[in-house]
Amino acid sequence: MSSSFRRKRLKIIGLIALGILVLYLGLTSLLSPKAVHITSGFPEVVIVTVMEPDLGSDYVAQIKENRDEYAARHGYRTFYPNTSDYNVGSAPRTWSLIPALRHAMTLYPHTTYFFSLSPHALFMNPELSLTSHIMAPQRLESLMLKDKPVVPPDSVIHTFSHIKGDKIDLVLTQDGEGLCQESFILRQGEWAQFFLDIWFDPLYRSYNFQKAEGHALEHIVQWHPTILTKLSLIPQRTLNSYTVKIESRGGDEVTYKEGDYVVRAVGCELDKSRDCANEMDPWFQQWKRDRQAESKA
Repeated sequence: MSSSFRRKRLKIIGLIALGILVLYLGLTSLLSPKAVHITSGFPEVVIVTVMEPDLGSDYVAQIKENRDEYAARHGYRTFYPNTSDYNVGSAPRTWSLIPALRHAMTLYPHTTYFFSLSPHALFMNPELSLTSHIMAPQRLESLMLKDKPVVPPDSVIHTFSHIKGDKIDLVLTQDGEGLCQESFILRQGEWAQFFLDIWFDPLYRSYNFQKAEGHALEHIVQWHPTILTKLSLIPQRTLNSYTVKIESRGGDEVTYKEGDYVVRAVGCELDKSRDCANEMDPWFQQWKRDRQAESKA
């Protein structure tokens, strides 16, 4: 083989390698997550409630009335997708929560906070804004449950003891049975996109987790440090009070008290002996009476 032929072949190989490198860098730039530019525009908060196909129309109307009134009061927006809107394959339909949040972030790219709220929950103290009540950095720092087992009662992984409120991107509560993924707050940004991608991983959806996306969340929070560093647990009743006393979940300590922000009929959708609409109706009627009294004052 002549030296000139070898040089030509090496030149061709070098050009091919350079082309592959340029193509790789270009694709990486296009496909890698970008930092999301958050403006101070409107709305600051979007309330995301994923509806289920079998919810009655009257019940859905009550849910929307409660959230719409609260959102209008504070300049927020609401978003009501349905579990049937998203393809989760053979996984339980509760997994739809994750693509629903992605959808909301696409619709509201300049919103700062997304409040994922169970359809079986109601705002009971609408005077409280999400930011002043929870997400303002100093307020959040005062609420944080520090050095606490992430998954009760005795997870070896604990929340961090030294973290600032303005560094938190995910706010959750936990009861005696585990993390409460049915209602939580997520801050818009590159980290949020990463978090939702990890949580919605097809591998997790293929596992036969007893609590589906709930157990998947408990796994990634404990074993992915990049998730834990952005997480804050706060007291249950700050965000997620319960309508009924359930000892295994925390008993009186997590049961609704007058003045609490949100009330939820925890687990009603999982128990065939319970009816979510019937359980929530007295709370809806109480909320309406309170609003009527407020308007007359």
